[in-house]
Amino acid sequence: VGDKIDYVKVKTFNIYTGEPITVILAKERLSSYFSEKNAALSFEDYKAGDKKVPFKVLGSCKGFELTGISYKQLFPWVKPMGKAFEVIPGDFVTTEDGTGIVHIAPTFGADDDRVAKVMGIAPLVLIDKLGERRPMVDLKGRFFRIEDLGDDFISNQVDTKKYGEFAGRFVKNAYSEELVNAESTLDIDLAVNLKKENKAFRIEKHVHNYPHCWRTDKPILYYPLDSWFVKTTALKDRMIELNKTINWKPKSTGEGRFGNWLENLVDWNLSRSRFWGVPLPIWVTKDRTELKVVGSAAELKTEVERAIAAGVSDNNPMADFVPENMSKENYETFDFHRPFVDEIILVSDSGQAMFREPGLIDVWFDSGAMPYAQFHYPFENKEAFEKNFPANFIAEGVDQTRGWFFTLHAIATMLFDSVAYKNVVSNGLVLDKAGNKMSKRLGNAVDPFETLEKFGPDATRWYMITNSQPWDNLRFDASGIDEVRRKFLGTLYNTYAFFALYANIDGFSYSEAEVPVNERTELDQWILSELNSLIKVVDQAFANYEPTKAGRAIQYFVNEHLSNWYVRLSRRRFWKGSYSKDKMEAYQTLYRCLEVIAQLSSPIAPFFSDKLFRDLNSVSNRSEAISVHLTDFPKADESLINKDLEERMELAQKISSMVLSLRKKSNMRVRQPLQRVMIPVLDNRFRELVSAVEDLILSEVNVKKLEYITDESGILVKKIKPNFKSLGPKYGKLMKQIAGAVTQLNQDAIRKFENEKQFLVQLDSEEIVLSLEDVEIGTEDIPGWSVATQDHLTVALDLTLTPELKAEGLTRELVNRIQNLRKDIGLEVTDRIRLNIEKNVSTDEVFNGFSKYICSETLATLHFVEKTDAEKLVEIELLEGTSVRLSIEKE
Repeated sequence: VGDKIDYVKVKTFNIYTGEPITVILAKERLSSYFSEKNAALSFEDYKAGDKKVPFKVLGSCKGFELTGISYKQLFPWVKPMGKAFEVIPGDFVTTEDGTGIVHIAPTFGADDDRVAKVMGIAPLVLIDKLGERRPMVDLKGRFFRIEDLGDDFISNQVDTKKYGEFAGRFVKNAYSEELVNAESTLDIDLAVNLKKENKAFRIEKHVHNYPHCWRTDKPILYYPLDSWFVKTTALKDRMIELNKTINWKPKSTGEGRFGNWLENLVDWNLSRSRFWGVPLPIWVTKDRTELKVVGSAAELKTEVERAIAAGVSDNNPMADFVPENMSKENYETFDFHRPFVDEIILVSDSGQAMFREPGLIDVWFDSGAMPYAQFHYPFENKEAFEKNFPANFIAEGVDQTRGWFFTLHAIATMLFDSVAYKNVVSNGLVLDKAGNKMSKRLGNAVDPFETLEKFGPDATRWYMITNSQPWDNLRFDASGIDEVRRKFLGTLYNTYAFFALYANIDGFSYSEAEVPVNERTELDQWILSELNSLIKVVDQAFANYEPTKAGRAIQYFVNEHLSNWYVRLSRRRFWKGSYSKDKMEAYQTLYRCLEVIAQLSSPIAPFFSDKLFRDLNSVSNRSEAISVHLTDFPKADESLINKDLEERMELAQKISSMVLSLRKKSNMRVRQPLQRVMIPVLDNRFRELVSAVEDLILSEVNVKKLEYITDESGILVKKIKPNFKSLGPKYGKLMKQIAGAVTQLNQDAIRKFENEKQFLVQLDSEEIVLSLEDVEIGTEDIPGWSVATQDHLTVALDLTLTPELKAEGLTRELVNRIQNLRKDIGLEVTDRIRLNIEKNVSTDEVFNGFSKYICSETLATLHFVEKTDAEKLVEIELLEGTSVRLSIEKE
């Protein structure tokens, strides 16, 4: 019972037999079994079988008042050997369901055993033919057969007539192939027996979780066995203290799962029952009065020789073993595993024969002893062991909390008062894409070899590392690997291919002197600044055992900075003109980026990175290392990091992205030039940063002019709305009032909010200071303009098209089509061409006006002709309703 639970004594009738009974149950559970209406029913009028059963509460008491009361054994088949069948308190008793009273079985439940021992309650055990104590269920899952019990025990403790009806019955039908499909079960038959004897208050089916064997799907039966234990509880506090010095990834596993395990630590059950394995090195006499624990192979041989000399043994299986010889061959002269070691008989101090305890050592002890066993410590390699202990880092699944993580920690604490590892990554599980545990039985397992064969190891590794933190569960989806292969490794490969193409054309081999970075273009300085910042981020992430952060940073750099910005904006430098100083600077800069990316990526994508590094180094010979894995990890050059430059380039990227999004939203092609873009000035520093990259932005978004708005009140109209995701958790019930106040803010108030990054809202009851994250501020479109706001940055794009802008846009479309034609007919990037365009009234004036631009961009000489060669003629649609007929040929 629960000590503090209120119980009631109730007079009623047994619903199965109709006989009068008195029951005790928790007061909170009374209404679950007795309808309040039935309290007024007459006891005299009740007849067996009536659905409405009268009841009367006779009294109440606290649980502790019931403790100590004896009760009759429900199934008096076997007498317990000690005090039993007494009401005791239990801290696990609740009133959530049931009656608030729990029937316990100390031989089959850990909690039951614990509370029974505290109260001196004897477990119900049997004595078998060998004189050993056993629970009522044998190892086959049956009630012990009477013929398997000891004769004295049967005569003194067993009611063979009553027990005989159930002896030998399987407790679960699943344990017997003959009973798998049987309707009757032991549970049902026992319930029927209780009903007949007027002992059952309620018999109900109860759905609950029950452990099953993961191999056979059969229900598991917890079984008590005699075992040897390591008294780990004696060092519990020290283990907890040392655990706090370990760097856990994630921290929550160390403080939570593992920390809780240590807080609730019990003694370590060391012995196991198996045929083969590492034996317990314990020998005992038959009367178990003398015991000997052997600590080494040398000591065991000495004890064997003593036993032979004493005459208790004539067999020396260790005759060929030489204690001083640490070689593998010497240790193979005798098999130290069970069952071979069981042949050894030792002698006690009193001269009695000693036999080895039949148990084996828990295999997790082997794992936990790994730091010492790998060096055969303490018998040799003392210096090597001390140099390598404790380990800097280990990694295993989160399910090892009670396994390897614990045994390593426990043994190190007990032997050396030390941790066994300084850092630990507790890996999550790999689940299927729906979040279910993979299983061959369920058919949702992924064949790793097929995956590696299809996608390659690097794409698979990169996906698994960057998709989620190693300690989080990974929902494995093969399409994610394909995305990594295309978007990251594909982008990196294309970047290298671009570099190699033009470097080979120009004969670049990094043989020229290094151009000082401060003499290079601002774009070069920026990418090298970002590269060195990346080195710091990745180095720190790896040092902190956060490879996901490292991988994502590398991926972002390659995709957004290197490929999508630096290479794209520098493309003209690589393919235009002769081998100039500017071109050499571009080659040196891009080479350095690729070289460092290979080094940074190598822990995650070892094969691709090594191939990239060796392909670069095979031409430049900058490194003596034959593999990226033999190079030193790159170190950041702080002198090359320019945060102001990074900040303004980030602004350029963000503004460009916003303008390009507006183009897409308005269906305005990027090749179509536009006149202007307006940006409200947030402050003087903002204007300085944007002004420094103004030309770059205009070139990127194909706009002629950037205008700064210092007083936006007459041009841009701001709109504001509450961010409920932020307001809700912060302000709860006040959220609606705050939301109402936010929607009432005028243009001046919104502008003040943006500039000061906070705003005071006066409510009836109190003042609330809102931050920018509590609201969403946008901008309404202006006629003829398209406006966007992101992270409190606003851009407005003028969509008006003048005849001059249309003409330039048409020309850019022509250049694009010609470049595509060059590729289609297999021309080299350096090949010059003759471009013949058939005369057309609607386009001649436009193309004549931009002839120099067309020739420069396409490496062409331009000719307007009446008719072009029919075999080479190509008709191209530039815009809807506007086509051009032309031909190109290599000069």
